[in-house]
Parts: sequence; C-alpha cells; structure tokens
Amino acid sequence: MFGYRPLLLALLALFCWQSAHAMSLRELRTLEKTEKQGRIHADYYLVGVMEGLLEAHQRAVRSGAVATICLGDRRLEPRMARGLLDGELRRNKDVYEADMPVGLVMRNALETVYPCEG
Repeated sequence: MFGYRPLLLALLALFCWQSAHAMSLRELRTLEKTEKQGRIHADYYLVGVMEGLLEAHQRAVRSGAVATICLGDRRLEPRMARGLLDGELRRNKDVYEADMPVGLVMRNALETVYPCEG
C-alpha cells in the first residue's frame, strides 16, 4: 500500500544523520595512518572544516553575533588548515582529548590566530 516511500525516507534520514557526524581527533589520526592517501584526505577534510567554520561565523556575524574571528588584512588560505590545527594542538596539548571534534580545535585555532581587537 505505501510502497517504498517509508523505506526511502528512513534510509535518507539515516544517511543525513551519519553524514552530519563530526570527525574526532582520533578518527582524523586514524584516517591519516590507515589509508594509502589518508594524509591527503585528512588535509581536504581540514580545509572543509576551516571553510565551514568561517562561513558559519560570517553568517552569525551578519545576523548580529559578536565577531570572534577577524582576518583583517591577513590571508587565510586552504594550505594553512593543517598548520592551524597542529599549532593549536601544540599550544594546548594538555587541553584536547582524542574524542574531541576536529571542528572545536579548528575554531579555537582560528580565534587564537585571528583574534578580534577590542
């Protein structure tokens, strides 16, 4: 009577739930070590996280939130994503645990390296 529609909706919901999962630091390190091109895939992931965070931040600022990341005249390029993450992990090595999301570390790195004055 209902056909495949409920099944398709359930599968779509499951896919969307799984695709929204944020990668942890442990998962990132595992990806880097286990796959032949794992380091490259991890770097692409970091660029996506960085760009997504910047876009979300800019959208929030346009909606009235206080800016916490200010690039000013400085550049932020995709190739800098790995250095930002690694630098944040070095600066605060006792703060981050392996199960923490990569996005949290990247956001803290962006706020530290590109702070807003005043």
